[in-house]
Amino acid sequence: MGEHWFQPLADFLGSAYLRNAFTKGTVQEVDFLVDALGLAPGDAVLDAGCGPGRHALELARRGIHVTGVDISEPFIELARDAAAAEGLEELASFTVGDVREITGVFDAALCLCQGGFGLLGGPASRQEGSQTDDERAFAAIAHALGPGGRLALSAFSAYFALHHIETGEQFDPRTGVNHEVATLRDAEGVEAPFDLWTTCFTERELRQLARLHGLHVDAVYGVTPGRYAAKPVTLVDPELLLLASRD
Repeated sequence: MGEHWFQPLADFLGSAYLRNAFTKGTVQEVDFLVDALGLAPGDAVLDAGCGPGRHALELARRGIHVTGVDISEPFIELARDAAAAEGLEELASFTVGDVREITGVFDAALCLCQGGFGLLGGPASRQEGSQTDDERAFAAIAHALGPGGRLALSAFSAYFALHHIETGEQFDPRTGVNHEVATLRDAEGVEAPFDLWTTCFTERELRQLARLHGLHVDAVYGVTPGRYAAKPVTLVDPELLLLASRD
């Protein structure tokens, strides 16, 4: 598994990642997803691209068994430390791994905040046959669902990206990848520039991906971090939230 462009960024941020405003709505997001996916204590859930484990830990606090997978070793270490501090090790386990190579069978899967899907379209993105790396990630997550398994996956909205494109951002209409250079700050306050490549999607594309991999599309909503709700896709919501299930 070669180094992904996100790994140096994650190494640099470490615990500072959790200072970002978009991480502050975890409880509301999990409240919505538990209801939308019908999750219950004892369920086995995959958190693909779990980062420091904020969603996985919140699910574990509710008695749900969660396996978090992320390519960033520092993020996985933060998640493990947090689980140990709360005595959640039996409910939340975390593994360094590539979401394109996930194995196992789960009752449900989460892939949120572009954790393991939507960040694979950078300059080193590979084409294997007709599949992009993002498509490989989606396939692996979908195939990890057992019979009746449920999926909640968020993606950055192409509608929002183009409607709100900022000076310095470069949107590639061929690939749907938006590139920008952002100045980030680590836990000690040190700043450094990083290239960010985010693949943006339309509602239609997400629906087609789900159907391609044998999933029934239950809904696609337009959402904002910390304000998940069952509402139509708009130009003002930065993310799309796909809810799907396997028969």
